[in-house]
Amino acid sequence: MIIVNKNGTLIHNKKRYKCALGKNGVTKKKKEGDKKTPVGVFSLGNVFYRRDKIRNLKTNLKKIAIKKKMAWCDDPKNKFYNKLILTNDQKKERLYRKDSLYDIVVVINYNSKPVIKNKGSAIFIHLARKKYSGTMGCIGLKKNDLIDLLEKVTKKTKIKITA
Repeated sequence: MIIVNKNGTLIHNKKRYKCALGKNGVTKKKKEGDKKTPVGVFSLGNVFYRRDKIRNLKTNLKKIAIKKKMAWCDDPKNKFYNKLILTNDQKKERLYRKDSLYDIVVVINYNSKPVIKNKGSAIFIHLARKKYSGTMGCIGLKKNDLIDLLEKVTKKTKIKITA
């Protein structure tokens, strides 16, 4: 089990990591665009990564190399809401970015089965900005910490985000 506390600490196997959370904190009532990290227990999904930037990524989760047209649909009106899509639309949540935030992206299976419109989308564990500034609702970790965590988790590992 991965435990994420609202104070910005992620714990796995007694090891503590500093992490970034949503700019507006955590919530039990997540809404699209609220910049809050959802509270609850979730499974982990696929790991998307930039093959050109990350070498020899070791994990028991399914790895998928990020391609330029990959994005995550964050439009509640779209039938592909909260799913991976291929697009040239710059307005979508692009996985292939100029900055390094999405060099490694772990999907948190939040609002996925079933997908509920406006309940929030694209909730990931990804790389943190300098000084761990707030996210749009994801969890941000330092690159070496995320690589370390990915070596230890399995498909059965759950993440518990607490209020």
